[in-house]
Amino acid sequence: MFRANHTHRQSELFGSQTLLSERKLQKLNDSEEAVFYELIFRQIPEQEFAVLYSETDSRPNAPVNTLVASLILKHRHGWSYKELFEHIDFDLKTRMALGLRELNNTPFSPATLFNFQNRLADHQAQTGQNLLERVFDQLTQSQLEALELQTSIQRADSFLAGSNIRDYSRLQLIIEVLQRFCRILSESQREALSEPVARYLKQTAGQQIYRLSAAEVPGELARLGRAYRQLLDEFEAEYGQHEAWRILQRVFAEHFAEASGQVELRPASQLQSGSLQSPDDPEATYRNKAGRASAGQVIHVAETAHPDNECNLITDVAVAPNNTDDAAILAGRLARMQAQTPALAELHTDGGYGSEDVDEALADHQITQIQTAIKGPDPAVPIDIVATPDEEEEGYRVSCPRQSVQAVRTPKRWKAEFDKSICAGCPLAGQCPTREGKAARRLYFGQADARRHARWCAREALPDERQTLRANVEATVREMKGAMEGNKLPVRGAFGAQCHGLLRAIGVNLGRIARYLDDPDTDGSLRGLCRTMAERCRKIRAAISPFLQQFRIFRQLSLYGRQMS
Repeated sequence: MFRANHTHRQSELFGSQTLLSERKLQKLNDSEEAVFYELIFRQIPEQEFAVLYSETDSRPNAPVNTLVASLILKHRHGWSYKELFEHIDFDLKTRMALGLRELNNTPFSPATLFNFQNRLADHQAQTGQNLLERVFDQLTQSQLEALELQTSIQRADSFLAGSNIRDYSRLQLIIEVLQRFCRILSESQREALSEPVARYLKQTAGQQIYRLSAAEVPGELARLGRAYRQLLDEFEAEYGQHEAWRILQRVFAEHFAEASGQVELRPASQLQSGSLQSPDDPEATYRNKAGRASAGQVIHVAETAHPDNECNLITDVAVAPNNTDDAAILAGRLARMQAQTPALAELHTDGGYGSEDVDEALADHQITQIQTAIKGPDPAVPIDIVATPDEEEEGYRVSCPRQSVQAVRTPKRWKAEFDKSICAGCPLAGQCPTREGKAARRLYFGQADARRHARWCAREALPDERQTLRANVEATVREMKGAMEGNKLPVRGAFGAQCHGLLRAIGVNLGRIARYLDDPDTDGSLRGLCRTMAERCRKIRAAISPFLQQFRIFRQLSLYGRQMS
């Protein structure tokens, strides 16, 4: 049964803070943890998490705001679970951040925290909703409004986030997957396995490959292919719905092929970047970026970047397989970004974000992309391609330093024809990208070329100080990666990566606000921000309350239907 936590509002007569001197108490109240308590802990929309709990009378839940806030602190500081609970039990600042007034109270056990995370994952799998994303959205919206930050100009970037998995060689991975499948078999089934399979169960995968020479590896892989085929044929009926069997089947399809009834090893060149990297994280993909290999996800972030803002906050966090292009992530994310920050009109990105899909999405949402290091060759002679939209269809005006013409459409692209007599006297004729024709010099281009030129023009039209706004997003990436030891996340799976990104972004934003408030030149105050955020959160909760009620009714009807069936 869900119950909101309000105990933190009640002062304890003999609470931990009463034991401090006035000077130490003032230092505690001026700490970042005090800001965390006011701007994060107290603003967490607990009611959003009611869907995770039974609606019948039963034992009440552990305090949701304490659970969520603890996860934020864990990912902000890069703590292990053991370190988190040590800080909860013995660190006054952490206890203040979590609204714990007296020293002997531990708000939940490790098992409760793990069960809560499992409930979040199950809810996301069933509904597609990540409740932590809602927390991030509501906190960020209220913070942006309270700080009066302008969101019309933003910048975006992404970074590789390796999964917390072991690095396997091809042979070791294939053996490991076989062994894990065999673990789900009954004891009698394992004892009945024939020698081609049983030989791989006597040692660990690491021990088995240790004794092999490079010349023996191809033969070993061939034998493994036959062992896989035998297991798949023998146990499909009984274990076909088991996760271990599906992984076994996936690895067989990725690494082996069958021809004329024979199992053959696929060449390494045929392995795709989306092939299984580890049985511990089936969603992890492989990517080599700038000479750095990574198996896991990619995290994409956007933040405010208006020059008038006294501080900037992360506004959007997205996670995708790490073999996904930045342009593809942005094209699928723009609608949500503008829904969260409707004023968004100018987005600064690097050269990896150029694509036709992005151009179309930007045009649909009336957002101008300012792109650095635009991909593609720069012509020796500057050619301007300017859209001249007509009421019925689009068109382009093409200009060089000496003349300007209207382009005409061809079956597949556009064509601009320049006067040869004018071109004949041009000193740049030898470097011109136009082609010599019988009647004119012609320039052929497609819509992608025109949009690429438009991105270049948009950047050049900005003042110098606005052309370099994107660079500071690199600092945000470093902040987001701060808890990643060896460029690996402390979690596995796409859902775990998304939760880490969201929780880390909440912590990064909190740190920026705390530094902003600590600046003696700032005009803001913690008390003023708290009032504005509280009012904003009340408005958001009031707006979504009808939807939550409808979801609860739907959930009750679904449970009733399952009981009746």
